Amino acid sequence: MTLSVQSQLLTIEDWVRWSASEFNRADLYFGHGTDNAWDEAINLVMNVLSLPRELFEQSKHAKLLDSEKDDLLAMIERRIVEQIPAAYLTNQATFAGLSFYVDERVLVPRSPIAELIDKKFAPFVGQSPNRVLDLCTGSGCIAIACAYTFPLAEVDAVDLSVDALNVAQINIEGHGLMEQVIPIQSDLFASIAQEKYDLIVTNPPYVDAEDVSTLPAEFTHEPEMGLGSGHDGLDITREILAQAAAHLTDDGVLVCEVGNSQIHVEQAYPEVPFHWVEFERGGHGVFVLTKAQLDEHQVIFNQRVVQR
Repeated sequence: MTLSVQSQLLTIEDWVRWSASEFNRADLYFGHGTDNAWDEAINLVMNVLSLPRELFEQSKHAKLLDSEKDDLLAMIERRIVEQIPAAYLTNQATFAGLSFYVDERVLVPRSPIAELIDKKFAPFVGQSPNRVLDLCTGSGCIAIACAYTFPLAEVDAVDLSVDALNVAQINIEGHGLMEQVIPIQSDLFASIAQEKYDLIVTNPPYVDAEDVSTLPAEFTHEPEMGLGSGHDGLDITREILAQAAAHLTDDGVLVCEVGNSQIHVEQAYPEVPFHWVEFERGGHGVFVLTKAQLDEHQVIFNQRVVQR
């Protein structure tokens, strides 16, 4: 940007409009907290100015200092040139109405499971669970949101990645939930072999090999182990299906996200009556199975595990 152009951008709204236009011209990908250039621009501009996003309308006519313009320009250039998701640039993401710290050690929270949490998993969960497991917790966003929704529940946040658990710990402490949400390093159920839960929620890696190879550049900044899971994206999901029943109480429920790999799940398990959740706010590829259903098809689940 030339100095003459920068000098013409006077207000917060000017910078948001110009940034959004530049993002569109650069053909950036949006999907890590926003789905369009305008919202992405608001997030970045307000973050640089240390202002809540919600104050945009009230503050959009405020004029900026030269030093603020310099900071904004540096941030916008990084978003365009390096194609880094905005959430990593700001170290902030929103999930289920809550704010979380994120960096490149974890995926950016974006699961439609947030809508289920808002609804207390109705109608799939009848009464408040006493114990909840967030398997493949990443940033801890699902575990923490569940803790807010079920304040009397004990919540275990499990992940194989120590790096991810370090980020989850930041968020657990940030939300003051150290007594309720417990981070645990484990390869799926290995370290919690004797534990049982009323609700298991999991957003495991599920991107198939074809999709991994064609993901937009923004995804290359996310941890690879959080995305791909074998040829059809189901290597880890198969293990979860084979092991989950042993870790659910009699009335327990498994909620699992597989995204675009829903088609692969249906092809791999045509005999199993997966209940696919319909979302009002967008999203797909989340199934629900009860403990009884998992038990009924246990032999099938065991047979179709792929060794990692």
